[in-house]
Amino acid sequence: MEKIVTEMAGEITLSQNPGSTMKKWREVFAITQVDLASLLRISPSTISDYEGNRRRSPGSGVIKRFVNALIHIDTERGSPILSKLGQGTEKSEQYFETHEFATSIAAIDFQKLLGASVVANEDLMKVKKLYGYTLMESLKIILEMPYAQFPKLYGTMSERAFIFTQVSTGRSPMVVIRVTPMKPSLVVLHGITEIDPLAVKIAEREKIPVIATNMDIAKIKEVLNKI
Repeated sequence: MEKIVTEMAGEITLSQNPGSTMKKWREVFAITQVDLASLLRISPSTISDYEGNRRRSPGSGVIKRFVNALIHIDTERGSPILSKLGQGTEKSEQYFETHEFATSIAAIDFQKLLGASVVANEDLMKVKKLYGYTLMESLKIILEMPYAQFPKLYGTMSERAFIFTQVSTGRSPMVVIRVTPMKPSLVVLHGITEIDPLAVKIAEREKIPVIATNMDIAKIKEVLNKI
């Protein structure tokens, strides 16, 4: 618990837009501005002003109260988010890389950053939000990674993009996603020329947008790690 609190507070403090990062964490915990304001005994407009970066950067006291309030509300709900955050913190860099964003980003804006094209479920791009990404080599994940490691692909939150490299048709990654209980919010197929019709059908069935990009992997990481 203490580690999670420290990481949250540290991320907000070091963020270039601390209000946006506060908003991200409030959304991660699925807490309304009204509920948070009620516990903190301030007005919802004050929360809104902080999140919109219309107030000066919050001090350590404000950040501490903010984080503790999120923890308190989640604990009262049975700790559903804290339980997720406490799982799979160990990195498995042999198989994949994860990165958490300082602020949420809409899937459609994520697509634009990668210069990607939508190949499935374009209508969902405006409603999906992302809080991070997982970068992985498609066949290595499928053929080599132990099944017990799969939950760790989701980092701290499942609302993220899965970026698959070394992809031929996109079928294998989508089949894996189809049979696993947790689902990413967006799938990125890297370097693909033509997507398999079955992959599209699975994406439509699971309601997961799929985009394709040829941007250099190093450039992708450079662009996304600034979020």
